[in-house]
Amino acid sequence: MVKAVSVRMVDITSKADVYREAEAEGFIKLRRETLEKVLKGEVEKGDVFSVTQVAAMLAAKKTPEVLPLCHPLPITNVDVKMSIENDGIKVSVKVKSVGKTGVEMEALTATAVALLNVWDMVKKYEKDEEGQYPYTEIVMIRVKSKVKREVYEQNG
Repeated sequence: MVKAVSVRMVDITSKADVYREAEAEGFIKLRRETLEKVLKGEVEKGDVFSVTQVAAMLAAKKTPEVLPLCHPLPITNVDVKMSIENDGIKVSVKVKSVGKTGVEMEALTATAVALLNVWDMVKKYEKDEEGQYPYTEIVMIRVKSKVKREVYEQNG
Protein backbone atom coordinates (compact mmCIF):
# COMPACT_ATOMS: atom_id res chain seq x y z
CA MET A 1 0.00 0.00 0.00
CA VAL A 2 1.27 3.47 -0.90
CA LYS A 3 1.26 6.02 1.88
CA ALA A 4 -0.61 9.22 1.07
CA VAL A 5 1.71 12.21 1.12
CA SER A 6 0.48 15.74 1.56
CA VAL A 7 1.78 18.49 -0.69
CA ARG A 8 1.99 22.08 0.38
CA MET A 9 3.65 25.32 -0.49
CA VAL A 10 6.04 26.53 2.19
CA ASP A 11 4.57 29.48 4.11
CA ILE A 12 6.92 32.45 3.72
CA THR A 13 4.48 35.09 4.97
CA SER A 14 6.55 36.06 8.00
CA LYS A 15 9.87 36.31 6.12
CA ALA A 16 11.28 39.76 5.38
CA ASP A 17 11.88 40.97 1.85
CA VAL A 18 15.59 40.84 1.04
CA TYR A 19 17.73 41.13 -2.08
CA ARG A 20 18.04 37.77 -3.84
CA GLU A 21 20.26 36.77 -6.73
CA ALA A 22 21.12 33.41 -8.27
CA GLU A 23 23.22 32.44 -11.25
CA ALA A 24 22.87 29.10 -13.00
CA GLU A 25 24.79 27.72 -15.93
CA GLY A 26 24.69 24.80 -18.31
CA PHE A 27 26.16 23.53 -21.55
CA ILE A 28 24.92 21.97 -24.78
CA LYS A 29 27.31 19.88 -26.85
CA LEU A 30 26.91 20.46 -30.58
CA ARG A 31 28.64 19.38 -33.78
CA ARG A 32 31.35 21.69 -35.13
CA GLU A 33 29.32 22.19 -38.34
CA THR A 34 26.32 23.31 -36.29
CA LEU A 35 28.41 25.78 -34.29
CA GLU A 36 29.69 27.28 -37.54
CA LYS A 37 26.11 27.79 -38.76
CA VAL A 38 25.23 29.49 -35.46
CA LEU A 39 28.27 31.79 -35.73
CA LYS A 40 27.57 32.68 -39.38
CA GLY A 41 23.88 33.31 -38.75
CA GLU A 42 22.90 30.45 -41.08
CA VAL A 43 20.41 28.67 -38.82
CA GLU A 44 17.10 28.38 -40.67
CA LYS A 45 15.00 29.26 -37.61
CA GLY A 46 16.89 32.53 -37.04
CA ASP A 47 19.35 34.10 -34.62
CA VAL A 48 19.98 31.44 -31.97
CA PHE A 49 21.38 33.91 -29.44
CA SER A 50 18.53 36.43 -29.61
CA VAL A 51 15.74 33.88 -29.47
CA THR A 52 17.48 32.00 -26.65
CA GLN A 53 17.81 35.17 -24.57
CA VAL A 54 14.10 35.85 -24.85
CA ALA A 55 13.23 32.20 -24.11
CA ALA A 56 15.37 32.29 -20.93
CA MET A 57 13.80 35.54 -19.71
CA LEU A 58 10.31 34.21 -20.28
CA ALA A 59 11.16 30.93 -18.53
CA ALA A 60 12.45 32.73 -15.44
CA LYS A 61 9.18 34.65 -15.16
CA LYS A 62 7.06 31.54 -15.79
CA THR A 63 8.83 29.24 -13.30
CA PRO A 64 5.88 29.01 -10.84
CA GLU A 65 3.68 27.87 -13.73
CA VAL A 66 5.84 24.79 -14.38
CA LEU A 67 7.11 24.05 -10.85
CA PRO A 68 3.93 23.93 -8.79
CA LEU A 69 5.42 24.65 -5.35
CA CYS A 70 7.50 27.67 -6.37
CA HIS A 71 6.22 31.04 -5.22
CA PRO A 72 5.50 33.74 -7.81
CA LEU A 73 8.29 36.29 -7.37
CA PRO A 74 8.84 39.89 -8.40
CA ILE A 75 11.69 39.28 -10.85
CA THR A 76 13.65 42.53 -11.16
CA ASN A 77 16.26 41.38 -13.71
CA VAL A 78 17.23 38.41 -15.87
CA ASP A 79 20.67 38.54 -17.48
CA VAL A 80 21.48 35.86 -20.06
CA LYS A 81 25.00 35.24 -21.32
CA MET A 82 25.99 32.74 -23.99
CA SER A 83 29.35 31.77 -25.39
CA ILE A 84 30.51 29.31 -27.98
CA GLU A 85 33.15 26.98 -26.62
CA ASN A 86 35.12 24.21 -28.32
CA ASP A 87 32.31 21.71 -28.59
CA GLY A 88 29.12 23.61 -27.80
CA ILE A 89 27.40 26.59 -26.26
CA LYS A 90 27.59 27.62 -22.60
CA VAL A 91 24.60 29.43 -21.14
CA SER A 92 24.65 31.44 -17.91
CA VAL A 93 21.56 33.09 -16.44
CA LYS A 94 21.52 35.47 -13.47
CA VAL A 95 18.15 36.30 -11.91
CA LYS A 96 17.55 39.09 -9.38
CA SER A 97 14.63 39.86 -7.09
CA VAL A 98 13.69 41.54 -3.84
CA GLY A 99 11.46 39.15 -1.97
CA LYS A 100 10.88 36.51 0.66
CA THR A 101 12.47 33.53 -1.09
CA GLY A 102 15.38 32.81 -3.40
CA VAL A 103 15.55 32.74 -7.18
CA GLU A 104 17.61 29.59 -7.71
CA MET A 105 14.75 27.73 -9.37
CA GLU A 106 14.11 30.66 -11.71
CA ALA A 107 17.77 30.72 -12.74
CA LEU A 108 17.84 26.93 -13.22
CA THR A 109 14.59 26.92 -15.19
CA ALA A 110 15.78 29.76 -17.40
CA THR A 111 19.08 27.96 -18.05
CA ALA A 112 17.38 24.67 -18.87
CA VAL A 113 14.89 26.33 -21.22
CA ALA A 114 17.67 28.31 -22.90
CA LEU A 115 19.56 25.09 -23.61
CA LEU A 116 16.40 23.38 -24.85
CA ASN A 117 15.72 26.34 -27.12
CA VAL A 118 19.20 26.06 -28.64
CA TRP A 119 18.56 22.35 -29.28
CA ASP A 120 15.20 23.12 -30.88
CA MET A 121 16.68 25.73 -33.17
CA VAL A 122 19.60 23.59 -34.38
CA LYS A 123 18.16 20.06 -34.24
CA LYS A 124 17.94 19.91 -38.04
CA TYR A 125 21.75 20.10 -38.20
CA GLU A 126 22.41 17.72 -35.31
CA LYS A 127 20.54 14.65 -36.64
CA ASP A 128 22.43 11.75 -38.19
CA GLU A 129 21.26 9.71 -41.21
CA GLU A 130 18.75 7.81 -39.04
CA GLY A 131 17.34 11.00 -37.51
CA GLN A 132 19.06 10.42 -34.16
CA TYR A 133 21.15 12.79 -32.03
CA PRO A 134 24.36 10.86 -31.31
CA TYR A 135 26.39 13.91 -30.31
CA THR A 136 23.94 16.48 -28.95
CA GLU A 137 23.79 16.58 -25.16
CA ILE A 138 22.74 19.01 -22.44
CA VAL A 139 25.06 18.76 -19.45
CA MET A 140 26.21 20.44 -16.26
CA ILE A 141 23.13 22.47 -15.33
CA ARG A 142 23.89 23.82 -11.87
CA VAL A 143 23.59 26.78 -9.54
CA LYS A 144 26.87 28.63 -9.86
CA SER A 145 26.19 31.16 -7.08
CA LYS A 146 23.50 32.74 -4.96
CA VAL A 147 23.30 35.94 -2.93
CA LYS A 148 21.00 36.96 -0.09
CA ARG A 149 21.42 40.31 1.67
CA GLU A 150 19.50 43.15 3.17
CA VAL A 151 17.94 45.43 0.56
CA TYR A 152 19.82 48.54 1.70
CA GLU A 153 23.19 46.74 1.22
CA GLN A 154 22.46 46.08 -2.46
CA ASN A 155 22.76 49.74 -3.46
CA GLY A 156 25.67 50.55 -1.15
